[in-house]
Amino acid sequence: MDLEVTPALTIPASELGWRFSRSSGPGGQHVNTSDSRTELSWDVARSAALSDSQRQILLTRLGPRLVSGVITVTASERRSQLRNREIAVAKLAAKVAEALAPEPAARRATRPTKGSVRRRLAAKERRSTTKRQRQRPATEQ
Repeated sequence: MDLEVTPALTIPASELGWRFSRSSGPGGQHVNTSDSRTELSWDVARSAALSDSQRQILLTRLGPRLVSGVITVTASERRSQLRNREIAVAKLAAKVAEALAPEPAARRATRPTKGSVRRRLAAKERRSTTKRQRQRPATEQ
């Protein structure tokens, strides 16, 4: 089954590498006998599904997650290997789609409005008064 990341990018199933192992943690006898932990790997550097610009973007943005140009996601949340496969596929698709998404527009700094400044200072004054009233009265000498 091919993995559709975006309408413009579909990763062929032949490029996906699967590994299964035993999950850690509690689970009784079931966890000791079944290989339900799933690892899904995809070689970004050598993928034929990517254009050169997409490859460059992914290698740059996913750089810390890549090992020799390969991204690996794991899933061991469920007891079922099938469910963990589905979760791993969703995780990989989300990571790749997020990395390929265009950068958001830079925020333009603006000044706070007079009303918001006034409300902030009034709230600080109220808080200051409340804390001042909690203190012990000063002893007069």
